[in-house]
Amino acid sequence: MQVLYFAWVRERIGLPREEIETAAVTVADLVAELIEREDRYAMAFADLSALRVALDQELSDFDAPLAGVREVAFFPPMTGG
Repeated sequence: MQVLYFAWVRERIGLPREEIETAAVTVADLVAELIEREDRYAMAFADLSALRVALDQELSDFDAPLAGVREVAFFPPMTGG
């Protein structure tokens, strides 16, 4: 599965994207796995209310299932202007 990071999420993790293998069932499970990897992931995912997630380029929720998903993207909320 491709995991993409945007804006300050990418800055904290230090990667724009990575290919990962996961046993996660939901997005929240995936986040928990990532947090366990290293402190930089824990910093990036410390406040999930400050993050949005898209599954295969469609906005989703952290409790969404990952079955069949090819791409997960994490990014801060979008602002207009």
